[in-house]
Amino acid sequence: MKIDGRKIAEGIFEELKTRVKKLQEKNITPNLVIILVGDDPASIAYVRQKEIRGKLIGAKIDIQHFPSSISQSILLSTIQQFNNNNNIHGIIVQQPLSPHIDLKKITNFINPKKDIDGFRPQSKFESPIAAAVLEILKEIHASTPGVEPQFIDWLKNKKIVVIGKGETGGKPIIQSLKKMGVQTFVIDSKTPNPLSITKNADIITSAVGKPKVIKPEMIKNQSILISIGLSKGKDGKLHGDYEEDEIKDIASFYTPTPGGVGPVNVAMLLKNLIISAET
Repeated sequence: MKIDGRKIAEGIFEELKTRVKKLQEKNITPNLVIILVGDDPASIAYVRQKEIRGKLIGAKIDIQHFPSSISQSILLSTIQQFNNNNNIHGIIVQQPLSPHIDLKKITNFINPKKDIDGFRPQSKFESPIAAAVLEILKEIHASTPGVEPQFIDWLKNKKIVVIGKGETGGKPIIQSLKKMGVQTFVIDSKTPNPLSITKNADIITSAVGKPKVIKPEMIKNQSILISIGLSKGKDGKLHGDYEEDEIKDIASFYTPTPGGVGPVNVAMLLKNLIISAET
């Protein structure tokens, strides 16, 4: 069954609209600055969705688009300006960045009160991508008859595999599940015989960003598949880490691309923005 990420996100957006109206009654408009460096197609697509959805809930979205050649010092001084502006509630730097820029330094330079991506160590904000995956799994749990009544118990009884452990995808999901006490098996490029792991998995989350990371022979019948990774195909379209036509009759639930994790990720990011504006 295909998971409709847009439908899940719409429910979250409706709640956020109400919260924004209450803030506006206090003369507060949630304000997000997005710093985009370069012209990565996936990054541009994500930023565009953040802009559209942010404006629809009543937030102000300011996109600062810089060439990939921007110096680290200019980037840092730009962030500092936004750190010092009390009317700005959230700052995100869209990844990936150019190789000459120190990602860790950039991330840690953002005011922790405005780090709505949750990248800083000990951030008060939950990672939007991890929150999005959990939101989708809650939807699956709620729509599956005869399962454990408690979501966390249901998760703990599943063999969960995360493919990829990058900073913006796999890593925050792994960390979030670990905090919940949920055992997670991690596959990366150095994992020997990954097929032996994926073939027995109940839930697979793939955050690689390459075509056909997950092939039909790698998964068991009735497994749950969640694709976070994005790559641009020869057809010029964005694709997930598996081809839907190849896995749709094997998986019990799966997220499509587009319309899967992406909209929910944006919703959870904007939820963090509203929390920042409220506090």
